[in-house]
Amino acid sequence: MDNKLNLPFLDTPDPERFIKNAAKFSDLMMMYRCTIRELQTKLEVLNDEFSIENKRNPISFIKTRVKKPESIYRKLQKLGYEFSAENIQEQLNDVAGIRVVCAFIDDIYTVADLLASQDDIKILQIKDYIKNPKPNGYRSYHMIVEVPVFFSRGKTPMRAEIQIRTNGMDFWATLEHQLRYKKGIEEMEGYDQISAELLESAHAMIEMDNEMQHIKDMIGQFHDL
Repeated sequence: MDNKLNLPFLDTPDPERFIKNAAKFSDLMMMYRCTIRELQTKLEVLNDEFSIENKRNPISFIKTRVKKPESIYRKLQKLGYEFSAENIQEQLNDVAGIRVVCAFIDDIYTVADLLASQDDIKILQIKDYIKNPKPNGYRSYHMIVEVPVFFSRGKTPMRAEIQIRTNGMDFWATLEHQLRYKKGIEEMEGYDQISAELLESAHAMIEMDNEMQHIKDMIGQFHDL
């Protein structure tokens, strides 16, 4: 079976066109990796500063990724655009992705506000799936941001998606993705029951997050007395 990715510029008999497009794509992926480093550094600085002032870290850990070529190609195709460096940069907001995992719910909004207050970060879009969870139970705080990245040829505004969630939200979302996206699971007998139980587990995770936030708030109140 041929698993080779069928990208438009791979099928051309023109070697110059192939080299030009491949070089552009490679250069663009480098730029997205640099975008991730820029934002990750900002998050780490904010986390360190917060820990000095509040004696704890709001961020448990940070995960990053750059979309794979197959995913980029499929998304552009779905949106009706050709696979090109220009369309990747202009039409897609989530090629560079950062997942920020926090201990408590209020930490999510603290981190989001701290990011939004930086004068070189432009907030393009916010989707709050914590206050408005998806029907399947998914919760997270999504930000599409634009940040200037400095290269030898000058400053370039680059976009990235930042997802901020608690440890509980991340645990549930990771396992839900593994379970739900098994090949052919939607055709399985009992799929509706599986979906219902996944949703029930999401509600249980919500209760746990809320309870841990409540305990944290109680400790804060007693500490201030």
